[in-house]
Amino acid sequence: MTHTPEPAAPTGSPAAPQIPDVLAPAKLGPVHLRNRVIKAATYEGLSHKSLVTQDLVDFHVAYARGGVGMTTVAYCAVSKEGRTDRHQVHWTDESLPGLRRLTDAVHAEGAAVSAQLGHGGPVASPKANGAPALSPSKHFHATALSWAQEASLADIARITEAHAEAARRAADTGFDAVEVHLGHNYLASSFLSPKINHRTDGYGGSLRNRARFAREILRAVRDAVGGRIAVIAKMNMDDGVPGGFWLDEAIPVVQWIEQDGTVDALEMTAGSSLLNPMYLFKGDAPLKEFADVMPQPIKLGVKAVGKHFLRSYPYRDAYLLEDARQIKAAVDLPVILLGGITDKPVMDRAMSEGFEFVAVARALLREPDLVNRLRQDATTPSLCIHCNKCMPTNFTGTRCVLVDRGTTRGADWGKPAGYVA
Repeated sequence: MTHTPEPAAPTGSPAAPQIPDVLAPAKLGPVHLRNRVIKAATYEGLSHKSLVTQDLVDFHVAYARGGVGMTTVAYCAVSKEGRTDRHQVHWTDESLPGLRRLTDAVHAEGAAVSAQLGHGGPVASPKANGAPALSPSKHFHATALSWAQEASLADIARITEAHAEAARRAADTGFDAVEVHLGHNYLASSFLSPKINHRTDGYGGSLRNRARFAREILRAVRDAVGGRIAVIAKMNMDDGVPGGFWLDEAIPVVQWIEQDGTVDALEMTAGSSLLNPMYLFKGDAPLKEFADVMPQPIKLGVKAVGKHFLRSYPYRDAYLLEDARQIKAAVDLPVILLGGITDKPVMDRAMSEGFEFVAVARALLREPDLVNRLRQDATTPSLCIHCNKCMPTNFTGTRCVLVDRGTTRGADWGKPAGYVA
C-alpha cells in the first residue's frame, strides 16, 4: 500500500497558541509583574491595634525578596466592625503611613503588592470590634457564640462606599492592586449564599438580587481607582455546605462581573470560614493546634465537637482546577488559579490550561524563596507537607511551624514588634 503524506497546512493558518512561561513578565490590568506567581492572601496576624508593624513589613518583604511577582496583604478590613481580629488593619488615617512604608519596602525588592479588601460580615468578631457582626439575614455564629444582625440598606450603602474609600487609599499608599474579597462567606459572599441570605428585598431571593451587593462593591471600587491600579475579585465557586453558593451560580455571576467591566482578573476560591473552613485548604485538620490557641469556652468546644466543624479533606495538587476550568471557559477575563499550587509542573499545567496567573500560599509560607529556587532549578520540589498547622498560627503570627523565623508576636502581644508610622 502506498502511503499518502498528510497535506501541508495552508500558508497563513493560525499557529498553536504559545503557553506562557509562569516565571516570565506579565501584565495584570495596568500593572506589570515580573512573573505570574502571586503570594495568595493569608491573614498574617502581625498588625497591632490596626497599625502596620515591622514584622508585617518583613513578612511581605520576604516573599518579594524570594521572587514572587506580587504579594497580597491580608486582610485589610474596610471598616472597624468588618475586622475578624481586633488587631487587624483597617483604613484609618493612622494606618496609612505604615502601609506606605510596607509598599515601598516591597517595591524595593522588585515585586508588586496588592491589598485584600473586605468586610468580615458574619465572620467578624463582634466582641473585639465593639459592634454587632452583620449578615444579609440574622445568623448565629457558632464559634463566636453570638448573633450577627441583618444588614440594613443604610449598612449596605455605607459598606459599599467604604470599599471605594479603601481602594482609593490603597492606590494613594502605593498598592499596585486591590483584591476585593467576595469569598468564604464574609459579608459579600454571605449575600451570594442562598443558605445565609434569606432577604426578601432587592438584595435577596433571585441570584441576580443576591449578586447585587458584590457587583455594586466592584463598581464602586472601579469607579474609585479607575485604571490607576488593578482590581481583582476573589470569589467562591463553592461554599462547601449543602444549600450554599455553588458553581452553577458562580458561572453566571462571573459573567455579569465581566459584562460590568469592573475587574482585571478573577481569583476563584471555595469554602466558608463561617460554616466549613477546611474545605478550601484540603489535608489534615489541626484540631489540637486550633484548641491550643483558643480562649475558653471555645477551646472546650473545639476539643468536643471540632471534628464536625473542622473536617479533613484529601489533598491533591491543583485541587480547585476542575471547577476553575469551568469558570475559565465561561469568561475571557484573566483567571488566577488558587489551591494546591506547589511546584513548577503544577504551575506549568495551569499555564497550559489557559490560566494567566497562579496564587500560592502554604508552599510559600514554608519557603518564601521558592520562586527564586524554581528559577534556578525547575525540578525543585516544594517542602510543604500540607499539614495545615500554619492555619492556627494566624492568632500569633502566621508562619510554617516547621520553620522558626523568630517572629516577635506572642499570644496577646502586649509589646508590639514596632510600629511603622
